[in-house]
Amino acid sequence: MIIGFDAKRAFYNRSGLGNYSRNLLNSFFRFYPENKYLLYSPGSKNRIEFAGKENYTLRTPSGITGKLFPSYWRTKGVRTDILKDGAEIYHGLSSELPLSLEGTNVNTFVTVHDLIYMRYPHLYKYADRNIYFRKTIYACRKADRVIAISEQTKEDIIHYTGTGQKKIAVIYQDCNPDFYNIPDEKKKEEVRQKYSLPRNYLLYVGTIEERKNLLSLVKAVEISKPGIPLVVIGKKTIYYKKVHDYIRNKSIPGIIFLENVSNEHLPVIYRLSSCFIYPSVFEGFGIPVIEALVSGTPVITSKGSCFREAGGPGSIYTDPHCPEEIAEAISDVTGDNDKAKKMVIDGYEHVKKFRADIIAGQYMELYRSILQ
Repeated sequence: MIIGFDAKRAFYNRSGLGNYSRNLLNSFFRFYPENKYLLYSPGSKNRIEFAGKENYTLRTPSGITGKLFPSYWRTKGVRTDILKDGAEIYHGLSSELPLSLEGTNVNTFVTVHDLIYMRYPHLYKYADRNIYFRKTIYACRKADRVIAISEQTKEDIIHYTGTGQKKIAVIYQDCNPDFYNIPDEKKKEEVRQKYSLPRNYLLYVGTIEERKNLLSLVKAVEISKPGIPLVVIGKKTIYYKKVHDYIRNKSIPGIIFLENVSNEHLPVIYRLSSCFIYPSVFEGFGIPVIEALVSGTPVITSKGSCFREAGGPGSIYTDPHCPEEIAEAISDVTGDNDKAKKMVIDGYEHVKKFRADIIAGQYMELYRSILQ
């Protein structure tokens, strides 16, 4: 098959959408090298390099108009290149498609990660919300198939865009394969010393923003007094001040904020932690939960949304708005070693279905079905 992808996020986004795009593409290159892969990007300078360069062809704007107006090329001008390349499939990896592929022989797919900006509009600027929705609505209407990354996201697509459920396929995400690597003791000690990590600690990984709800976790630590620190890793937003002020005003000890953590060291930090806690109010999928389970770490996360899909039967689910409930869960895990071990075993069994080869195979089956 000749398959084209919107690769802007893969080359220029270092977080969620970028990680999803790179992980998926690398899986295709590894398990299905017989296909021809075309990666369309409005630019190529200072891009993120990822494995498999020999497996794909990079396409960037070739004409003067495209080079001067890369956003125009990505939404309209790219049509010429896609047709010239003979692409049988074009896959928009981040909720959008070019405006000009209808009426061609190119089969179109779009992945929708979430519609959080519709559920919680007060967390987004009106202009941003409007742009996101217009792009998603168009893509869902024009695509031959829509991929949702969870059953929760599928429900939201149906509810907010009116897309028929038969048009939507649910295919989960895998996490970076580095999380499957088991570090030796030397590597663990190197990471522990680099970040001055204690022997035992609770862990939170995620953007420090209102929806991720770190403040409820801080309050839970204040209540439970677990006797071990909470390590927080994530990009700070204006919400951080609210969290920081609460910690300072209440004189809560043992909250450690780490910055500039490398992708190489993050999997080790997961493995060294005693428990991973993710009190987010709502997610499209919740990839940090998968990262923790793969790392052999017990997980406490939220009731509702997609969290049970990601966390499986071995994780503990709490009301994200109830610090007392989160505190009780922390005490259960940290105070019962047998319970924690069982959570690790059940969690690792659950995440087997998120393996890269399985996810890649599901996409290939979907691609082939539309061509047939």
